[in-house]
Amino acid sequence: MSRTRLARLIEDGALMVDGAVVQDPKAKIAEGAQIAIEVEEAEDSHIGPEDIPLEIVFEDDDLIVINKPAGMVVHPAPGSPSGTLVNALLHHFGGNLSGVGGVKRPGIVHRIDKETSGLLVVAKSDAAHQGLAAQFEKHTVERYYQAVCYGVPDGNDPRLRGVKGASFEPGNILKLTTQLARHKTDRQRQAVLFQGGRHAVTRARIVETFGNPSCAALVECWLETGRTHQIRVHMAHAGHGLIGDPTYGGRRKLAAKALSTTAQAAVQAFPRQALHAAVLGFDHPVTGGLLRFEAPLPQDMADLLAALRQ
Repeated sequence: MSRTRLARLIEDGALMVDGAVVQDPKAKIAEGAQIAIEVEEAEDSHIGPEDIPLEIVFEDDDLIVINKPAGMVVHPAPGSPSGTLVNALLHHFGGNLSGVGGVKRPGIVHRIDKETSGLLVVAKSDAAHQGLAAQFEKHTVERYYQAVCYGVPDGNDPRLRGVKGASFEPGNILKLTTQLARHKTDRQRQAVLFQGGRHAVTRARIVETFGNPSCAALVECWLETGRTHQIRVHMAHAGHGLIGDPTYGGRRKLAAKALSTTAQAAVQAFPRQALHAAVLGFDHPVTGGLLRFEAPLPQDMADLLAALRQ
């Protein structure tokens, strides 16, 4: 159980020391004291189960790894009360959850944006939830993303070397180090800061370039931190917004002869940010041992790359 839940149980009178209820979490205990704690069965979640198909990559008694499709919200919110990953998981589990925080619900320890596809791990028990959350907090979880961006983030580009917060590591790896916080006027966006906000580090390397001259690239991005919209806002800050990103990428006009008409049309029509959570690796929070998963590009991104290669 989490420390928070244990403290709440103590304050609610669920703990007895030598037969007497103790409600102070800071109370001292003597050697040899008999301690009993009564934990009620986990409550049913207020979120309703929904029969929504899921692509399950791995599952055991403690956790489940999902390859989430683009268009699916992870957790219900005022704008998306149903049709979410949590609704689908509650139906999949069929009530067979030990409870997270005293409620029969999936333990969401990280999220990916609605229009981002790819791998997500969800806890099925308190123990798994705490163990996974600790790994995310320590930034030891391996997370690699595939993205298609405008332009080519190359270390030989003098413009890019002049971008504040941008640097290059050996192997032509772009490193972006900034603070991120919610935008002052548009609360749906994140903004790059250099004072205040939360520390954020993204790295990216070029996998493939497209066009003549090159005007787009497939890049592999990986996270040292995990902030809301981090890759999308960092790549846009570097001048390499993601193709299809309605919030940060924009609809750039590409040089008419740089790409084929098929490729130009595919770029302009791509309906979402071209971002896929391709690799997820972590230590099993209960049984130990490294788990590492890979998810191939979804069909829409594969089609986009095929068009760009023409």
